[in-house]
Amino acid sequence: MSSSPRLDTEWELHRPAVFGAAYRLLGSVAEADDVVQEVWLRAAGADLSQVVNLRAWLLTVAARTSYNVVKSARVRHEDYVGPWLPEPLLTGPDAAGPVLVDESVGTAMLVVMRALAPPERVAFVLHDVFGLPFEQIAGVLDKSEAACRKLASRARGRVAAVRDHEPEGTRGERERVVAAFRAASQAGDLAGLVAVLDPDVVYVADGGGRTTAARVPMRGRERLAAMLAWIERRRPAERVRPIEVNGQPALVTYRDGGPVWVDTFEIRHGRIVTLWRVANPDKLQHLALD
Repeated sequence: MSSSPRLDTEWELHRPAVFGAAYRLLGSVAEADDVVQEVWLRAAGADLSQVVNLRAWLLTVAARTSYNVVKSARVRHEDYVGPWLPEPLLTGPDAAGPVLVDESVGTAMLVVMRALAPPERVAFVLHDVFGLPFEQIAGVLDKSEAACRKLASRARGRVAAVRDHEPEGTRGERERVVAAFRAASQAGDLAGLVAVLDPDVVYVADGGGRTTAARVPMRGRERLAAMLAWIERRRPAERVRPIEVNGQPALVTYRDGGPVWVDTFEIRHGRIVTLWRVANPDKLQHLALD
């Protein structure tokens, strides 16, 4: 299939936005990559000569495709074992290509967005994140512009709490907290872990039923510190590597040459208030040890 000269020229410019929209709607790197491929095929076979805004056209195709995926996967998601967390998205120097990073790609935001009804999620992402007019969003959702405005407004209210809790401190300060956590956890240092965790820290683990992981969130630093120290004593990590995930400092832990989990963090006042751990092996396949 031959694509139009315009698509050949502009595709790489718009591809990060296409992937970004799909990832924010799906929370999956693999599924977002599939959407990108589908959008490319649709665009390559389309007459784009009358398309005024190619970016907006591509985003609407990505959103419509993602929306169909979300609707078809709802039963599968409802049967998910334990807490669901987004598939870690490598950003910064670790990213294979350009990635659009803002608050809407953070772990906390993606968890909240997954709890939205699919039409709310689409309206919010397309309008609030990518700036598409409600006229175009109405075409994606097959609803009126007024209905799409209400959907986006409801979603905006749901995510407001996350927006009110942006990461505190400089990036260097957050990296120092993560480094202290890494050192204490690798050493099985109970006191060191307690020092870096907030008294009311919440631990959320996503094993998806594919590996051993807590199926309900855990609260309290003494309990969490004891569990983390016990895990390290029982089976020490082969390597713990600092990376950037979803725009924030993170850690990936390896055993037997492969990734076993990725930790991302919410940090306040120099302490970890939320620890998200993705251990589902299906979500770690793109993090091979280099």
